[in-house]
Amino acid sequence: MIVLKQVSKQFQTEDGTVDALKNVSISIPDGDIFGIIGMSGAGKSTLVRCINMLERPSEGSIEIDGVPLETLSEKELREMRRGVTMIFQGFHLLMQRNCLKNVCFPLELAGKSKAEAKKRAQELLDIVGLGDKAKAYPAQLSGGQQQRVAIARALATDPKVLLCDEATSALDPNTTNSILELLRTINEQLGITVIIITHQMSVVEKICRHVAILDGGEVVEQGEVSEVFSHPRSAAARKLVFPEENGDFPLTGGTDERLIRVVFNGAAATGSPLIARMAVERGIEANIVYASTKSIGGKVYGSMLLGIPNDESQVQTATEYLTGVPNVAVQVVTTDVS
Repeated sequence: MIVLKQVSKQFQTEDGTVDALKNVSISIPDGDIFGIIGMSGAGKSTLVRCINMLERPSEGSIEIDGVPLETLSEKELREMRRGVTMIFQGFHLLMQRNCLKNVCFPLELAGKSKAEAKKRAQELLDIVGLGDKAKAYPAQLSGGQQQRVAIARALATDPKVLLCDEATSALDPNTTNSILELLRTINEQLGITVIIITHQMSVVEKICRHVAILDGGEVVEQGEVSEVFSHPRSAAARKLVFPEENGDFPLTGGTDERLIRVVFNGAAATGSPLIARMAVERGIEANIVYASTKSIGGKVYGSMLLGIPNDESQVQTATEYLTGVPNVAVQVVTTDVS
């Protein structure tokens, strides 16, 4: 269990004190895949660096398995970091070493013999699907392959926790999905706690079980991904979950319409569109004002805004019909969602 208690971090700049983190409290269960999401400048990277004490909090406490990290000596912190490893957006591979030697590097630092390090490094490359790339150099690999090597290297010290700081931000969508599936497999097979730092809601949706939303250095919302994304309470969460509220998607609902938001959180995809079925079965013709949905593994995620005729009975009928579908939530909103 990782527990952050009232963690704050201040930096001194020429313009004065900057509060990067403000009283952050989070609990991350062992074996979880936990997402920390926020826009640029929210404090995500500072937070992840505090978790392994690369940045010491100005206030508060961070505990791993009940041990307050701020009480550890530098030697003890170095040992702790063998169990809390990181991967980054930029991969940070040693370009002059081939893949095998990149993965060997932390094993050699830990005192393993060359033979032991080579054997374990090859096993780890096999785990990440690059067993045949042992002699290749980073410059010969794609971005996704380089990230797989970085993951193999992070696993070399048999960590309990893997910190992923924007680890897929530089990758295309297909490669991102493959890396996330690899992280899920590592979590399930090795029992490693995975902490995902990202600004991409799609990453959290695809892999995380729990999420904390950072805004201005504060945790404004946290909980199960399904609950937070279905019923976001904070303004920051709503901007991430409902992009139409950012003002980038002008709403065109008529004055004779009521808007309802339909949130899909893993609803089963079917051959018959839900809104079309509602029109046929309930006689309600809905105007799709905005929609952002996607199908992942046969399930639908995302949201849409529907314009329903401004009649209370029709709004109630539509709401009851849609909420009767598993993993679909409905919220009646006004035409002014700003």
